Amino acid sequence: MSAYLDEIERLRAQIQGKDEWSAINPAYTVRMKHQNRFKTGLEIAQFTADIMRKDMAAYDADTSKYTQSLGCWHGFIAQQVMMGVKRHQKTTQRSYIYLSGWMVAALRSKFGPLPDQSMHEKTTVSDLIEEIYTFLKQADARELRHIFVELDEANEKGNNTDSIIQRIDNYETHVVPIIADIDAGFGNEEATYLLAKRMIEAGACAIQIENQVSDAKQCGHQAGKVTVPHEDFVSKINAVRYAFLELGVDNGIIVARTDSLGAGLTQKVPMSIAPGDLGSKYNAFLDTEEVHDISELRDGDITIHQDGKLVKPKRLDNGLYAFKEGTGVDRVVLDCITSLEHGADLLWIETERPNVVQIAEMVNAIRKVRPEAKLVYNNSPSFNWTLKFREQVYNDWKDAGKDVSAYPDPADTKGMMDAALDDSELAQEADRLVQSFQADAAREAGIFHHLITLPTYHTAALSTDTLTGGYFGDLGMLAYVRDVQRQEIRNDLAAVKHQDLAGSNVGDDHKEYFLGEKALLAGGTANTMNQF
Repeated sequence: MSAYLDEIERLRAQIQGKDEWSAINPAYTVRMKHQNRFKTGLEIAQFTADIMRKDMAAYDADTSKYTQSLGCWHGFIAQQVMMGVKRHQKTTQRSYIYLSGWMVAALRSKFGPLPDQSMHEKTTVSDLIEEIYTFLKQADARELRHIFVELDEANEKGNNTDSIIQRIDNYETHVVPIIADIDAGFGNEEATYLLAKRMIEAGACAIQIENQVSDAKQCGHQAGKVTVPHEDFVSKINAVRYAFLELGVDNGIIVARTDSLGAGLTQKVPMSIAPGDLGSKYNAFLDTEEVHDISELRDGDITIHQDGKLVKPKRLDNGLYAFKEGTGVDRVVLDCITSLEHGADLLWIETERPNVVQIAEMVNAIRKVRPEAKLVYNNSPSFNWTLKFREQVYNDWKDAGKDVSAYPDPADTKGMMDAALDDSELAQEADRLVQSFQADAAREAGIFHHLITLPTYHTAALSTDTLTGGYFGDLGMLAYVRDVQRQEIRNDLAAVKHQDLAGSNVGDDHKEYFLGEKALLAGGTANTMNQF
């Protein structure tokens, strides 16, 4: 007996005991329950945390089992991502959604478009998590509805329904883990804790937090980044963990991000209580000069004892302190080790280019202390992937003694990006490396999860530009028909039947459940959606 049919029989027995419920159809009720499997965000957080933990263990055993996600700025976009994944890959396994703080700032703030500086309303993040899961659950409801229709048609014809019932029993949900960006915590530890709670209650099983100063937060690919001492960052990791534990999501995931590779400044000099403690290690990276005579000091200067010497940290006019040049990698390694030692589950190292060797060097250094270390990595649209990989191939070939005289020097960025180069051996090798980057980095550089932070921002811009160029130009309506609708039909996109995707048929079902044959339905023969 199937679970679906068992549930109908249990409900039928319950309904039979209540004369007042005689109009309630047990099969319809069970269908509605299947179409709304997750009742709360906390259920989703617990369910998806289990998925991520299972995936992390699978990756530890086999690095080819890395995971991926695309950043989404709207529930509909996330829905289309997961419907596309399921249609093309026949499963949603190892596929997540990323919620980017950058896109929240740029696209979802009531202030209008904002830079990625934690200026947007903090609850916009948790609201978007809830919105995304609303759309993912609706994708389940729609797809299951189509299966239920198949079941009804098979029953009417007297056909065997075993395979259809099995599809219902084994239905794979579109609800997948979200890795959600909490920026630098939006304030002090209490602010971080409160927002983390809202995010978890909305359904987030994984929260990513970065080691920048909250009130001076910058996009990871921009200048002017300022990091905080380890104690400050650890306190926020603790705040997020408390939020998970308080809400009963004991296996929630914390992704600790370090921006130290591209950050040359800190806001404060931490107190060191004993040699070798975190404060001492952090201060060792400060750009200092030895003080030989205290009379050299000016008003406002500070000094610290370091290795038996009195030194003065280099302080800028804005009051920030500078790190020594060339210490970025060492600071990243210490950041990551410290984060793992204080409860982080995954690491994120923000880099300035997508280079497997560079990432692997840092991860290998971390793994000398913490062998379990693995990364979430930003396959960022801020990288010029074409240019960087063509440069990499050019330099590798040159170092190997191969003749590269037929190609532009990497300093000639315009030449390196020229479309005339696209069919060349160098460009094809660069594209091959781009194609294999995720598998290579998962195998060689400890990357468990690959994400693209802002892809749907760019796809929306590109597809809209293509449509407007044709529609407002000579193509007119053909621009939409040929390049949008016809492609939707031929690629079997659910969106072509937009009424169905938006829930019209599910709504009709409910009307029939509630009112029976007298229900006024939208999906009759006059509905133009039937043309598809």
